[in-house]
Amino acid sequence: MPETLFLPDRNTLTQRLADRICGLLRSGLKKRGRASLAVSGGSTPVALFDELSGRDIPWQQVSITLVDERWLDPGQDASNEHLVRTHLLKNHAASAHFTGMKTSDATALQGETACEQLLAELPRPFDAVVLGMGGDGHTASLFPGAKRLARATDASSTKTCMAINPPTAPHERMTLTLSAILDSRRIFLLITGQKKFDVLQKALQDGPPEKMPVRYILRQQRTPVTIFWAP
Repeated sequence: MPETLFLPDRNTLTQRLADRICGLLRSGLKKRGRASLAVSGGSTPVALFDELSGRDIPWQQVSITLVDERWLDPGQDASNEHLVRTHLLKNHAASAHFTGMKTSDATALQGETACEQLLAELPRPFDAVVLGMGGDGHTASLFPGAKRLARATDASSTKTCMAINPPTAPHERMTLTLSAILDSRRIFLLITGQKKFDVLQKALQDGPPEKMPVRYILRQQRTPVTIFWAP
């Protein structure tokens, strides 16, 4: 079972998770001279991004990327790159190296090769990956019912990223594959609120992983997972 931390409030969660992430990044920098971090979009990690941006670590030696992206211009509000640039790549963290997933290609499918080439430059394994979880049990852009879900969640795949069309969410996406997500030293699953807690409890029960793809993360034994939750 994953390590699970139930924090009393979201501020405590933010501080504790930032401590853990920075500890992993500092360890990677000390051992290898470089470190890498992959993060999710959405509203839940905004406070974490703001907190991380003010932490005084050698960000110029840290590479940051996304676990998934909507196929939108990076200047649009719904873009995960826009979110990261606004809330994380500032203050001390302004010197970090950022690699986005959106390319100039018209579709995510057409952009897979170019995105693979961009992500190939990142230090791997990732020192830390921060995932979220949707109310349908999706994580990254691994959505239940997506036509390419089986390929994207093939743990033996050598692909780093894959285009996905969510059946119940807007915009074509680019997502890290399951094998790329698991190519990390620690995965953090960040969730808040009672509704997400209830979804998590369901995901931890028996059931097909393709119905709640976060189960692919929770059930694997390759990479340590820590769940951070606060009301």
